[in-house]
Amino acid sequence: MDEFLKWYFTGRPVVASYLGADGYDHTLGDFTAAAFTAREREEVRWLERLSTLEAPTPDDAIDRDLVLSQLRGSIALASWPDWKRDPSAYLSPIFTSMFTPFQQRLKPEPELVAAAISRLAEVPGVLTACRTNLDPGLAAPLLVQRGLGQARTGRNFLTRTVPAMVRDPELAAKLAAAAEPAAVAFDDFVAFLEGFECGGTWRMGERLYSTLLREREMLGYDAAELHRKGRAAWDALDAELREAALRVNGSPDWRAAMETVMDDHPPTLAAMREEYEAETRRARDFVMERDLVTFPEGEECLVLPSAEYSRPILAVAHYLAPPPLTSSRTGVFFVPYTPDDFTEEQVRQRLRTNARAQMPSIAVHEAYPGHHWHLSHMAGNGRKVRNVFRTPYFTEGWALYVEKMLREQGYFDTPATELCHLDFRIFRAARIIVDTALHCEDMTVEQAETFMATKASLSPGTAKGEVSRYCAWPTQAPSYLTGAIEIDRIRESYEGSLKSFHDKLAGSGGLPLGLAEQAVRL
Repeated sequence: MDEFLKWYFTGRPVVASYLGADGYDHTLGDFTAAAFTAREREEVRWLERLSTLEAPTPDDAIDRDLVLSQLRGSIALASWPDWKRDPSAYLSPIFTSMFTPFQQRLKPEPELVAAAISRLAEVPGVLTACRTNLDPGLAAPLLVQRGLGQARTGRNFLTRTVPAMVRDPELAAKLAAAAEPAAVAFDDFVAFLEGFECGGTWRMGERLYSTLLREREMLGYDAAELHRKGRAAWDALDAELREAALRVNGSPDWRAAMETVMDDHPPTLAAMREEYEAETRRARDFVMERDLVTFPEGEECLVLPSAEYSRPILAVAHYLAPPPLTSSRTGVFFVPYTPDDFTEEQVRQRLRTNARAQMPSIAVHEAYPGHHWHLSHMAGNGRKVRNVFRTPYFTEGWALYVEKMLREQGYFDTPATELCHLDFRIFRAARIIVDTALHCEDMTVEQAETFMATKASLSPGTAKGEVSRYCAWPTQAPSYLTGAIEIDRIRESYEGSLKSFHDKLAGSGGLPLGLAEQAVRL
């Protein structure tokens, strides 16, 4: 495993430094076509080699099978190469590598600035590689437009946002000056994407989608079965929501009830952040008072505005975990600020989808005992490979599972907050339906946007952003409810206390659910 991880990190230095591995923070890595194809060949060799290894302990077997599941998924995706199709395969590593180190501050500032300057020098080459590698026959206009939205933030992000995170004025000025050539490269890249004509599809297709569910996620069923599960879950939740809506406004029309609930929202983006911070503290206190989990020593969850570069492509709250290969246990709950060019009405709609009655569910999901608690706790498990590889079917499934668990514990203590909890859950059922239908060619983008706006309580603008995300990130959207249902199933057969179940399951990592079930039984 150590040998494999050394190979893996060498080819992906941004991932390595993001996780806290030492020695990788001065380079972005090799983004040439030759490097991508070489890594694809080497993955096949690693799969063959690791498949023959005997594991000395059950935990070692889980580690091995975790890596094998990741390799099988990556090898399957070689037929769907994002590096030929999607600008974000190049843009996201640039943005992540520049922003995260200054957010996490694991090293002295002069070292952070030196590493950033070294990476800035490589930005023009990475963008050139993207221009060379994007295949007009494979790249989809929708994905290119998403990339264009990201790229347009590049100049300001590199020359202003990142230097502003540096406390020493001289170092900040030095970083801003070093960013100018990279900013010019971004200007040219924006012009390139604006004129780039392509005709590829974002639809993954049923065959590859089902392969990923079986081989990478180890779920044991295909896209069609997952779609049916989503439909059944939506119907069951619709019935629950009708009952909840009666308690809110005397009518079973839960969409109308949600419209009323969403009218009570923070007045500004800054106020939204402050109220999320207060709700995050309340969630932590509640979990601690009920003794539902063991809190890792030194954990802390900051509540901050979302990063500028993420605002054009992420319309919802999200989380940055502590780097698990370090001793840090500080994570960040990012509140979904809007891009600077949003109109007053667009900002208002964002605030409405972060209404006060919705905040308890979101704070539980992102912070306590959701992502922040899980990933802080998991970082102490001592099995390195499990801190490198994790699947959203566990991590997002866990965060949705704990929403339901806290409902059982009485956290959602008003009709409105309970209604919102159920609304978020039916939203995840709608995601299963839409994601599978989109990528298996059963639904158009327009139909998907209408579905999300009418079968979940999303504004048309938010629904549009959500569907764009599903098109760009196939199989991820169903992970929330699918994983939560699987974790509920595992919990039913567990014989210990609720706290011991949480500590053991979440401490095992972010494993494919079949492996997580094995870990709980050890």
